[in-house]
Amino acid sequence: MTAPPKVELFGIPVDNLDMEETVRLVARAVERGEPLHHVVVNAGKIVAMADNPSLREAVLSADVINADGMGVIWAARLAGRPLKERVAGIDLMHRLLAEAARRGWKAYFLGARPHILEKAVDKVRQTYGAHIIAGYRDGYFDDSRAEEVARTIADSGAQLLFVGISSPKKEEFLTRHKEVLSRVPFVMGVGGSFDVLAGKVRRAPRWMQRAGLEWLFRFLQEPRRLWKRYLIGNARFAAMALRQAWQSRAGRKKNSADN
Repeated sequence: MTAPPKVELFGIPVDNLDMEETVRLVARAVERGEPLHHVVVNAGKIVAMADNPSLREAVLSADVINADGMGVIWAARLAGRPLKERVAGIDLMHRLLAEAARRGWKAYFLGARPHILEKAVDKVRQTYGAHIIAGYRDGYFDDSRAEEVARTIADSGAQLLFVGISSPKKEEFLTRHKEVLSRVPFVMGVGGSFDVLAGKVRRAPRWMQRAGLEWLFRFLQEPRRLWKRYLIGNARFAAMALRQAWQSRAGRKKNSADN
């Protein structure tokens, strides 16, 4: 499979793909049975990667890295390395579920609390059909059962695995059991998407998504839980983006002078 073009941001090789190109890449991998591990990076994850070397290593080991979040798109433009568009994890999940319904693929859902997961899977069942569901399991298990969980998923016959477990546990689980899970052609983390499917959390209106204010809409729903992640994390990300832009500009000036 031809490697997609990449743009390096914050030392991360982000794949410069739009939504349609990403869907085609996944479809080709699924049809060929070729393992494809997908991750998305947003402002919060990039800040977390700066603090957590094991999380960074897990993200960099993925086969495809999409930019999820307008902050990453703006940081890329500021650095003079523009990306085609944002590929939000929840939007990609819905596109792939639609493909599963059309092509006869099956999906496995791992994560969230049992009652949330039940509601999310029921929503998938209503929207895309029960025939695409290979299985599901909540995300509350300890390390002693992780291998068993991975083998159950691998044995389910799923072509798609969506993991709604928080970072870095999600990345650690997928990396540690990558060999077993290679029997599932496509694997991706979907963050809090199960909460949205279940109706626990509302998604921001389209205009807020386009304006890069989805984080604010999310913060206003759970301010006590999310204030540190968004207010402090976003400030750190902005500083990182400005530093990257300055370094990129300095590098371009040096190259111009040398030439």
